[in-house]
Amino acid sequence: MRRIFSRLAALFVVAGLALPLAVPASAATLRWSNDGDVNSMDPYARNETFLLTFLLNIYEPLVRRSKDLKVEAALATEWAQTAPDTWRFKLRQGVKFQDGTPFTADDVIFSYQRVRQPSSNMNSNFVTVKDLKKIDDFTVEFVTNGPDPILPEEITNWAIMSKAWCEKNNAAVPADLGKVTEESFATRNAMGTGPYMLKERVPDVRTVLVANPTWWDKPVGNVTEAVFTRIANPSTRVAALLSGEIDFVYTVPPQDVDRISTTQGTKIIKSPELRTIFFGMDQLHDELIDSNIKGKNPFKDERVREAFYRAIDEKAIVTKVMRGQAAETALMIAPGVNGFDKALNERPAYDPAKSKKLLADAGYPNGFETGMDCPNDRYVNDEAICQAVVSMLAKVGVKVNLLAQTRLKFFGKIGAPNYGSSFYMLGWTPSTYDAHNMLASLVATRTPAAGLGDNNDGGISNAQVDADIKAIQVETDAKKRQTLISDALGVIKNQYLYIPLHQQVVVWAARSNVNVAQMADNYFYLRFVTVK
Repeated sequence: MRRIFSRLAALFVVAGLALPLAVPASAATLRWSNDGDVNSMDPYARNETFLLTFLLNIYEPLVRRSKDLKVEAALATEWAQTAPDTWRFKLRQGVKFQDGTPFTADDVIFSYQRVRQPSSNMNSNFVTVKDLKKIDDFTVEFVTNGPDPILPEEITNWAIMSKAWCEKNNAAVPADLGKVTEESFATRNAMGTGPYMLKERVPDVRTVLVANPTWWDKPVGNVTEAVFTRIANPSTRVAALLSGEIDFVYTVPPQDVDRISTTQGTKIIKSPELRTIFFGMDQLHDELIDSNIKGKNPFKDERVREAFYRAIDEKAIVTKVMRGQAAETALMIAPGVNGFDKALNERPAYDPAKSKKLLADAGYPNGFETGMDCPNDRYVNDEAICQAVVSMLAKVGVKVNLLAQTRLKFFGKIGAPNYGSSFYMLGWTPSTYDAHNMLASLVATRTPAAGLGDNNDGGISNAQVDADIKAIQVETDAKKRQTLISDALGVIKNQYLYIPLHQQVVVWAARSNVNVAQMADNYFYLRFVTVK
């Protein structure tokens, strides 16, 4: 294992940032790993938890999350809804980007214009925003389409970028990760206002961050260097932790939890997660892309979608594949997300016999063939879950051709602009911890100009849900808003628009001398880490 890390050292790429001349006596290096890499250094490239949590160590939002997920000041010091359709933010003065450039309202306006570009994958955070105005150098004003009482909650992962740096390096527009070969300077480089700076970047191998000596805030922890190494193989990753080669593992294989927890010198850290894992189906194309059925799309028939749902034994997935490290669900949001309706959270029964009848009634008595897309380095046991579902669907006559790929290729195929999957796995954590985020991102009819349906990879278009979403985003009465949310969740469930599976348990592992702050959204912030 040590030879592996020695060979990686020869691949360093130096970003050329100035480093502190001295470090505190308590300074520490954290060596950590995950099964997949950060696919871009651009914080607008993909609305994906691991990419965002990694880059929010370098970049910062106007408002951020505390350890208990409360909204707190970051690059903005105060904010208020000055009118039903207006939010005013006062910006922090004296902040500098890591290249010494002062942070001002011009950077916020530029970042807004950049995040609203068609190639940005973060548009869904701004579905209610009509305009962003500069009032003065340290004041900006959001104008919304009607009241938006939760706007601050919606922008906690919106990283502010330097106008001067982006324009100087021809990175004013995000590169489209859906086009795998498209890159910009911001794809491999980063420069923000946050607590850490990018020092070295070798995609799919190793990325090194170092503490920003001029950061305006003070870290709770003592990590001055963080060395991230991608180790795709789960056994190798766990072995590196147990041997002391690395200090922290972000994605822990469920089958190794007991081994790690009982090994001297290592520990398991776990808590319920807000992410929901689910399957989506192409409900847009007139003919499935990957199927032996020609001239029609079986997934447009609700009976087929229900048949797939009832053919999947989620209890078996939780107990056998996830080894108990998940909670089955019937809803697309988790308990703890605003809008969760316990009364709706009962899954339609696993019933292969009924599944076969539904397929026959829909005109497929012998089943049919379809492709399935799945990541193999994104969610806990993602490929294993997909393999289990392939076997379950085979029992009702459906032949599934599984394509499991790394997250870069997977997201590039199923997401914008390609939308090239017939049947796919995905996971979603509402960044606002509110149901509207899930609905606007995953279920709303695709409307790129409005930021709606950015991650509606199956092309769902449901008039009732669209109407609910429009009403939810401006409704200020809590009871009326919950009624609208419950209506939308009921439509999704009763019409089988998605097949929700479970909420993962967040499972991290660390050496005994490493203390971290585990949050229910699975975000991992280096500023909270202490290495003793």
